[in-house]
Amino acid sequence: IVIRSKFKVDRSFLNAATSLKFIARAGAGMENIDSAYALEKGIKLFNSPEGNRTAVAEHAVGMILSLLNHLKRVDNEVRRGIWLRAENRGRELKGKTVAIIGYGNMGRAFAKRLSGFQVKVIAYDKYKENYGDEFAAESSWEEIYKEADILSLHVPQAADTLNLVDKECLDSFKKPIYVINTARGKNLNVADLLDAIDEGRVEGACLDVLEFEGSSFEQLEQNNSVFKRLIASDRVLLSPHIAGWTHESNYKLSNFLFKKIEAHFLS
Repeated sequence: IVIRSKFKVDRSFLNAATSLKFIARAGAGMENIDSAYALEKGIKLFNSPEGNRTAVAEHAVGMILSLLNHLKRVDNEVRRGIWLRAENRGRELKGKTVAIIGYGNMGRAFAKRLSGFQVKVIAYDKYKENYGDEFAAESSWEEIYKEADILSLHVPQAADTLNLVDKECLDSFKKPIYVINTARGKNLNVADLLDAIDEGRVEGACLDVLEFEGSSFEQLEQNNSVFKRLIASDRVLLSPHIAGWTHESNYKLSNFLFKKIEAHFLS
């Protein structure tokens, strides 16, 4: 079976699918699959994070540059005949320290895109060792809390990443930061983020994903007070879970998946 995010493969499905040899997810995240139980049953799992890592990385760069330079706000102002220059002075990315949480396909691709901006990139990945490279230095959470100007999430949705960035996490940073989330909405507590923005501990945020999304990412719960606070903030830049959703990645996601399936079963 080859699926996307809309289709849930749970224990009952796996018990009924007695001839199933593999599950292939055309994307990076596997949270809609009971992966542990599938592996117990000898079912091979495939995903294709290589297919949209470039798209996610470029989107994250675009979002932070837009936020630092108030591009959404100034575009709206100029269209309304408002010409404010000093009030819309931006900040340069050069010289900042960018902390990446999760240094897999997405995190490394983002670090690689940042390499031309003359920033310092540090990364933390709890599941890896000796992963530092020419694009990012391996770091601890303690170093990230001390040094980061920008925090970017590139982790899957799992039990240990739910609300990974919450009040306790945000309170631990030694200076005000910007937050980028192009991973999964439930990795970040939006209410805690908004409180940190109000209190000056977070300068702004770029969010391609939200905790209010449905499991298929196609629907959004909008009738709650936190969401209303979120959309009222001009210090947050939002997009509808499209960071990895370019015309090019739409092809590459399937192509990488096909090659993995072919290599495993036909080699």
